[in-house]
Amino acid sequence: MNVQYGDACLSLQQVYEWTGEFMNGISSVTDSPRPGQAHPVVTPEGIAAVEASVKENRRVTVNEIAAYLDMSHGSAHCVPFVFTKLRDNII
Repeated sequence: MNVQYGDACLSLQQVYEWTGEFMNGISSVTDSPRPGQAHPVVTPEGIAAVEASVKENRRVTVNEIAAYLDMSHGSAHCVPFVFTKLRDNII
């Protein structure tokens, strides 16, 4: 396998560890949530709420959006500029 995959090849120890995990019932290779891991605050519902808020009142502030959606100022600032179709209409 080293000839075929080179440095990307799993070591024998890693193969044994993964085999043990799968035999114990683990069926996913993605990371499971861990304590202290950041949770996503920008959700489709939040994006829709920001779009509705801005369409209702174009003078809504980032702080008002952050307070309404219970998210940080940075996340609230990011939503209209990155995730919505409003970015072309905001000065």
